[in-house]
Amino acid sequence: MSIPALLHRNATQFADAPAYREKEFGIWQSWTWAETEKEIEALALGLINLGVNEGDFIAIIGRNRPYLYWSMVAAQSVGAIPVPLYQDAVAEEMAYVLGHCGARFVIVSDQEQVDKVIEVQDQLHQFEHMIYLDPRGLRKYDHSHLHQFSHVQKQGRAAYDEFINELKARREKLDYDSTCVMLYTSGTTGKPKGVVLSNRNIIETAKSSSEFDHLKREDDILAYLPMAWVGDFIFSVGQAYWTGFCVNCPESADTMMTDLREIGPSYYFAPPRVFETQLTNVMIRMEDASRMKKWLFDTFMAHARKVGPAILDGKQVSGMDRFKYWLGHLFVYGPLKNTLGFSKVRVGYTAGEAIGPEIFDFYRSLGINLKQLYGQTEATVFITAQPDGEVRSDTVGVPSPNVELRIAENGEVFYRSPGVFVEYYKNAESTAGTKDAEGWVATGDAGFIEPDTGHLRIIDRAKDVGQMANGSLFAPKYVENKLKFYPNILEAVVFGNGREECVAFINIDLTAVGNWAERNNIAYASYQELAGHPQVMATIQDHVEEVNRSVAEDEMLSGCQVHRFVVLHKELDADDGELTRTRKVRRRIIEEKYADIIAALYDGSKEVSTRTEVTYEDGRKGHINATLEVREAAVSAVAAKLAAE
Repeated sequence: MSIPALLHRNATQFADAPAYREKEFGIWQSWTWAETEKEIEALALGLINLGVNEGDFIAIIGRNRPYLYWSMVAAQSVGAIPVPLYQDAVAEEMAYVLGHCGARFVIVSDQEQVDKVIEVQDQLHQFEHMIYLDPRGLRKYDHSHLHQFSHVQKQGRAAYDEFINELKARREKLDYDSTCVMLYTSGTTGKPKGVVLSNRNIIETAKSSSEFDHLKREDDILAYLPMAWVGDFIFSVGQAYWTGFCVNCPESADTMMTDLREIGPSYYFAPPRVFETQLTNVMIRMEDASRMKKWLFDTFMAHARKVGPAILDGKQVSGMDRFKYWLGHLFVYGPLKNTLGFSKVRVGYTAGEAIGPEIFDFYRSLGINLKQLYGQTEATVFITAQPDGEVRSDTVGVPSPNVELRIAENGEVFYRSPGVFVEYYKNAESTAGTKDAEGWVATGDAGFIEPDTGHLRIIDRAKDVGQMANGSLFAPKYVENKLKFYPNILEAVVFGNGREECVAFINIDLTAVGNWAERNNIAYASYQELAGHPQVMATIQDHVEEVNRSVAEDEMLSGCQVHRFVVLHKELDADDGELTRTRKVRRRIIEEKYADIIAALYDGSKEVSTRTEVTYEDGRKGHINATLEVREAAVSAVAAKLAAE
């Protein structure tokens, strides 16, 4: 059993059903499973013609396009191993991954990616050929080792008689233990590691997770998340090939929301950041709405928060409440879901990091079956998931089918499943440190299993969970997620491990705060100027103090209230190494880079002058100088009482 074998099954059994759609030049193009098999076969023959050997690594770089998904399956078909990379990675990051896996072949989407690979090709001793999709801007390049995608397919079709038996022989060798894909970790603590996943890992996980959520051939998904991320691979390749549903690719990041509304997927996945952004946009629009519309929205959303999740879970709700909810659906929830593109969503998931409970509850109150799952690349995504009717914002669900869980004495979560990765490529030491001889894998996260429900609750990254100086628990992510619920706050980083008090960095959301400035006729020349505006600072302080009151209600975590904060002069950025490509905070790097600001937050300073290195879009380096105000935030009496003890 392999992904290419599932392709052949789908092309035989569901020949005329849609497998892929892509919007190009404003028009949706479509390919059936039978057409998809032919496209992949032509590319596979072209790869053999180009000299691809079994065991070779083929890097794939670009946005979500059917052609690049076909490239991954074509690579598997010839016995090679696909290695998708993040398309927004800078050339240096790509050089590390391409060099580490020793990719002889690279398939890219356009001139931008071609240029990045050419920039670092002198560091890549095994690199031989590059294939590109979009020919724009590439006519005058040296084509001795550069090939157009359609030409490789054309040459493959021309060499059909010569290579078809070789292709069949390679496909037939593939089995459950063959490598399906190699995906690199985001590298929150160091260099990314190559996670080797077998056909067994992908297919068994796809099968059990599809059955868990009753996915079927008629479902539609929108493939818009990075192809280098394990979530996209399991949804857009694993589950798609197992169930035979259709993968839809948007025209671009700019048209994603329009394309989402047009497709109306029944199965949808997004990390918390996407849901946060969508909610921010809704709140911005409501600020500009008429008084009547705003009153309708506020009135019916208050009712939705009260009864929406219960109605969604099929629980008992009074007839009057149901009628009021029906009215709300007519006037507010229905139009809002349609605007968001969620009208047809039957199963929705969020994962990648914890989502703020307020954000999570907002979507479920609209009647969207949004659930949380907990997973990681080494697990082929699924560790826990939430069954229908058991969805809560404070847990990540029960063990996924065929997954075993255990909690170590130090609170770290371990799991074992058919999805457990084969190894870290060229890194036996890390493999042994992560996966023991019995197949148990350390997640690096701290949590506990509720004895009465069996649900797993994640507290934070195990390395980030610590203790305040007074012995109370320090869990920064818990507070950060509460802060990020506010549309004005894009990112938050909380510090305090081993300290008397917690402090925080805040990033404003330029879209939300810029919209507020526009409505209030407040002029600003830069992100830095807007971030330091007195009214913006006062608004952020209100948010911090409101979060403090909320945190104080949890006795276990009430010591994590934020005493002082600064609004940073720049957005935390993956290009500056402050975030991973999946937008996870690199806490240690931020602590080192902004040590002067952290020191000022703790030494009683009223302001701090700082100089920060930044990376511009064209790769050049520069510096930003800023003087930041250090703000005091009121804390709840609960924290004061605990501190006194």
